[in-house]
Amino acid sequence: MAAGEIQTSLVSKKQPQKKLSFFSIYFLGINAIVGSGAFLLPQQIYKDSGVMSIFVLLMAAITVSMVALCYADLSSRFSGSGAAWLYSYNAFGKFTGFQIGLFSWFLGCLTLSAEVVALLRTLKPIVPAMNNRVIEVLFPIGLIILLAIINYFGTGMVKWVDNISSAFKIITLVFFLVIGVFFVHTHYFSPFIPASAKSAGDVMKDFGAGFSVVFYMFTGFSFIPVAAAQMDNPEKNIPKALILVMSSVTIIYVLVQAIAIGILGPKITEYTLPIAQAMQSTVGSWAYSIVIVGMIVSIFGVAFAVSFSTPTLAASLADEHHLLPSALAKTNKYGAPIVAVVVSSLISMAMTSFSYIFLVACIVIVSFIQYVPSILAVMKFKHTKQYPNNGFSLKGGYTIPIIALIISLYLLTNIQMMALLIMIVVFVLGTIVYFVTIKDKEESASVRKQNPLN
Repeated sequence: MAAGEIQTSLVSKKQPQKKLSFFSIYFLGINAIVGSGAFLLPQQIYKDSGVMSIFVLLMAAITVSMVALCYADLSSRFSGSGAAWLYSYNAFGKFTGFQIGLFSWFLGCLTLSAEVVALLRTLKPIVPAMNNRVIEVLFPIGLIILLAIINYFGTGMVKWVDNISSAFKIITLVFFLVIGVFFVHTHYFSPFIPASAKSAGDVMKDFGAGFSVVFYMFTGFSFIPVAAAQMDNPEKNIPKALILVMSSVTIIYVLVQAIAIGILGPKITEYTLPIAQAMQSTVGSWAYSIVIVGMIVSIFGVAFAVSFSTPTLAASLADEHHLLPSALAKTNKYGAPIVAVVVSSLISMAMTSFSYIFLVACIVIVSFIQYVPSILAVMKFKHTKQYPNNGFSLKGGYTIPIIALIISLYLLTNIQMMALLIMIVVFVLGTIVYFVTIKDKEESASVRKQNPLN
């Protein structure tokens, strides 16, 4: 998942921007979804599900699309920026909006951690020093500190770096697909079900393990409506873009997974960089180098963009929407939200102590936390007729929201307890902050309004 460019556009209302066209929204959506997972996770998905991972990808795409359709319905009801927290706020009140806003911010911190750890994972095979335990710990922390220092001086470079990284990402994947298709061995696609699966229960277990990882690869769709206010005719364009983006990304992921399996076969589980290794084993070192460079530039670009967009999101929620403590909105002389930068960086640094796969699991849980109230919001608005649709309306009554809700709940069957514990801690701390700062200020403001002379 790469949400950098989408979140970067969620800036202060004091910085007017040209409205994004439908095609701009479409390409932003592609960039928001296709991230480091496209390069690093084919190995893990195959390890979990074997050749069946191609089917898992298709099923995950269909099921995530059910959730995306709920977002499409909601985005046709609201033209403002915010996505999940905005829908939750209007459906269930300020406390729910606060919690979803908090987890949206935490998702940004997790994404930065995941991309930094992904970069370390990419560099290890080609820079032996990166395998030193001390450097393994210090490199992610040092990179986040460096990004925070750059962040201190404002956001001038973000769009430029993000555009370059996006181009490298797409070019690298197209290069792999165009070259790799000529080296596919069809016998690697048998057996379809892993040989270790002796029963229907084993098959479902393998499917579930792969499904959770694959689900992560599609979660970036939820960032598409985040900057709706900066988009042209968002109520009509966002739903169409969501549907087209999900279709396009599904094709990309299925082809990447299939070609990687077709080239490497079972040996794919031996490589941490399967896409690059597939190119080396077929074309040679020069192709390996091209893929590695593309990976490094694209992953760093996402980390760079997210390091800016995450504090900006926190500051926006604190300043414009009053859904986070007001201190997070404090800026320096360069206009950077310095308090949010420091706090976001500290959270991200703490999370880099975990593995890439664990961070993927955390991101899936945060996505689940955002999806459930959004899905329930669709059901509520359909029942109450609040906030009518404009340009797109989800058909079939409650059928798709109910399916989407069941799918989201299914994610809990493969949850990691440590990841769940972290989310509980975030929720509890958020609740304390809400009742100590946010709610008290809201009540004080209400009293002052009723008694203006006091």
